[in-house]
Amino acid sequence: MQKKTDIIIVGGGVIGSSIAYNLLNDGYNGEITIFEKDRLYEFSSTPRSAGGIRQLFTTAINIQISRYSLQKYKSFPEDMAINGEKAEIDFKQRGYLFLTKNETINQLQKQMELQRHYGVPSDLLTKEELLTIIPELTIDDLEGGLYCSEDGYLDPYSVMQGYARKAKQLGATYVFKEVDTILRDESGLFGIRLSNGDIYRSPIVINSAGPWAKELSDTIHLPLPIVPLKRQIIQFDIAKPLTNDLPLTVDPTGVYFRHEGNQLISGFSEKVKPGIDFTWKRSFFMEQLWPILAQRISNFEQAKIGGGWAGMYSYNTEDQNAIIGEHPELKGYYIACGFSGHGMQQAPAIGKGLSELIRTGHYETLDLSPLCFERFAENRLIVEGAIV
Repeated sequence: MQKKTDIIIVGGGVIGSSIAYNLLNDGYNGEITIFEKDRLYEFSSTPRSAGGIRQLFTTAINIQISRYSLQKYKSFPEDMAINGEKAEIDFKQRGYLFLTKNETINQLQKQMELQRHYGVPSDLLTKEELLTIIPELTIDDLEGGLYCSEDGYLDPYSVMQGYARKAKQLGATYVFKEVDTILRDESGLFGIRLSNGDIYRSPIVINSAGPWAKELSDTIHLPLPIVPLKRQIIQFDIAKPLTNDLPLTVDPTGVYFRHEGNQLISGFSEKVKPGIDFTWKRSFFMEQLWPILAQRISNFEQAKIGGGWAGMYSYNTEDQNAIIGEHPELKGYYIACGFSGHGMQQAPAIGKGLSELIRTGHYETLDLSPLCFERFAENRLIVEGAIV
């Protein structure tokens, strides 16, 4: 069977759905078909993420992307409403906090200056000021922290579904089948073939397949510097509640924690071998998280694991930043992958940028060209210092 469509998006998670929504919302009147192999989104990266929204990045492009995306998430319930029903995403602006020791305080000072240049109201706090945010915090070994009260966390699954529902309302078609390969010949790109043999022809294919993006691109011999990396998140209870609701807090060790309802969640970028793996282990909490958590906040000494899960980073091995735009070696082949854990929080800006690039041939709202594929060959890597 063969069908035709105007734009094919491979991957119907938050990135693919944001691209489809923005294209249609910006006036694109062609047919958009999104292919997603996981109908229930059981193994999609988005709903398995920690849901953090932050502007506390160290590079100009990431700060600008986050600044734009934050504003979009603030108006998301109204923007994605259908028939008057808001798309609630439980966005809690409780802040983002990076704790620091002496050796990194000067780095945070420079980061704050860059962030403020782009309008981010970040603050460098003394260790005594940290106690106004988290009174129970152990500060003996700290110098201070970088904090932004605008930031926070939300429900990533609701964001993804909000984009998908709105894209469908605007005319996008979702096909819940697996893409086997992208198709090209001597004339160029011409579509995709599904695992069942069906062919969909299109002059534009967008690869937003997350951890599976490299595997898909390999089918047309255009390798991407991406590997799937497992990231575990553990949910736990404590015997004595904290005084305040937590910002998403990142310890100097890299262990992060925040509230999840009345419970808490925590995670850490552990060293793992690349590969698709959705197993999680209690030993991860007991051996790697709990000792650090208990030292940082005494209330965490009495902790009880409530559950956990694992999700996949589409990890860019070159500079841990997104790869956005048309591939220089194949006209009509667009890339939106390699987010290294930042996909959900960057989705609004990425969707807007690719909508503009595809419709007009250039970026308008934000210049995403620093994230182009060509940067690898041209040694223009975007080195982000604040990777969680």
